[in-house]
Amino acid sequence: MASSTESPSNLPIVHRHITTHDDAGKAIVYSSEAGQWQAMRNNTVALDLVYTTSTFPAQLNGEADIKAHEARVEGGGTGLVVPGGSVCRLVDFGPDNNPMMHRTKSLDYGVVLEGEVEMILDSGEVRKMKRGDIAIQRGTMHAWKNPSKTEWARMMFVLLDCEPVQVGGAVFQEKLAAEQHEIPASGK
Repeated sequence: MASSTESPSNLPIVHRHITTHDDAGKAIVYSSEAGQWQAMRNNTVALDLVYTTSTFPAQLNGEADIKAHEARVEGGGTGLVVPGGSVCRLVDFGPDNNPMMHRTKSLDYGVVLEGEVEMILDSGEVRKMKRGDIAIQRGTMHAWKNPSKTEWARMMFVLLDCEPVQVGGAVFQEKLAAEQHEIPASGK
């Protein structure tokens, strides 16, 4: 997927600021850069892979986390989840987008930053989320829909790898919709 500093949406450009320490132990800015958006599904959804870690707890010494993240991005990014690590991602949803039912083997925090988004569960339950609302996804089948006919919506997701989810003797793994082929499997 090609990336750009602009999402296909009309929402503001975002910037990521990574901090570190100087030799005296004072906080400094390691880097500041505009987000890198990847448009998908005919420009109706866009993702910005803000940051990843490869371990938990994260290893910050010697800039290990930064180096691992940069290597991951240079290697083509990641699936939805980083095994043993974390992912922070922004997602812009176009007006009346086609929701894709999926499951991640992770604990996800999803925060609505702009617009409104419907959280759709495989049971048929739907919850309308407004700016500032937070969804805590615990390995469940779900989809996201922007119900607006004219305005884009933006969410921020933090995904943390988790142990396999077991319900009624079944073990649930990652499951992506066939139409989500643009996102590589996480190996989960």
